[in-house]
Amino acid sequence: MGRTIAIRIVLGLLTLLGVSILIFAATEILPGDVATAVLGQGATPETVAVFRKELGLDQPAYLRYLQWLGGAIQGDFGVALTNKRDIVKTMSPKLFNTLFLAGYAALIAVPLAVGLGILAAIKEGKWVDKAANIISLAAISMPEFFLGYLFIFIFSVQLGWFPSLATVYNSMTIDKRIYVVAMPAVCLTLLVTAHMLRMTRSSVLSIMSQPYIEMAFLKGLSRARVIFVHALPNAAAPIITVVALNLAYLIVGVVVIESVFVYPGIGQFMVDGVSKRDLPVVQACGLVFAAAFVILNTVADVLSILVNPRLRKPR
Repeated sequence: MGRTIAIRIVLGLLTLLGVSILIFAATEILPGDVATAVLGQGATPETVAVFRKELGLDQPAYLRYLQWLGGAIQGDFGVALTNKRDIVKTMSPKLFNTLFLAGYAALIAVPLAVGLGILAAIKEGKWVDKAANIISLAAISMPEFFLGYLFIFIFSVQLGWFPSLATVYNSMTIDKRIYVVAMPAVCLTLLVTAHMLRMTRSSVLSIMSQPYIEMAFLKGLSRARVIFVHALPNAAAPIITVVALNLAYLIVGVVVIESVFVYPGIGQFMVDGVSKRDLPVVQACGLVFAAAFVILNTVADVLSILVNPRLRKPR
């Protein structure tokens, strides 16, 4: 088991290395010249040349990648091109805001999705199951930006219950922050709950046809007891995987929601970096997103091994 877990961790690290190469290459092949874009069209060729040398753009791409990767490993992403501020110091509070929003949504979404998925499996074919399927399909079908603007229109413009902009700051109290961030958190909850609900339901129902489940029914156990005691532990691996994937999405996929609600998170920070062609900022945000996704997927793989006896003791 230890060897299997070690292999998964190594594969995660290799995946992150490959993603870092893709992120750097993707930003490098963007059309146009970074120095000209930052300085403006009115800059003289001499000024552009000096600025390119200052940024290290006169060096080969592979050298710049190795320098960037070495700094990233040490927690140094350099400085932003637009304001010369240290990227890590600027990004840290924004990353905290994103993690707060993702954690807020996860605290609502995970218990709700898993609970409703189990309930739908218990009440298979009944109105509870049908209602859960309809609501989950409707939530999956809605684009993020549409759901966000719909929430703003209903709960801010029409009802006035919540502010339309999720503006937070460091000195804000926790209760005030929870209130201000409620709408984007609920939007994210609706977006990820549907996937987790359907996977929980499907995983539990796929176990229900196993012989030992039929034997449990023959012993006179209720459907709820059979699901909780016998089916759910064996269906845990795919549920853990889909929960981890959606937790990763809560961190990686917040770009649209943060833009809609003008939330000062890392997603909004990345959008600003793209609009200003600030490549170090874009690269740093992309690598942070990739690291969050790879880490959560690796954790899901390890947990799936730990909860599955067949994976713990492979033949």
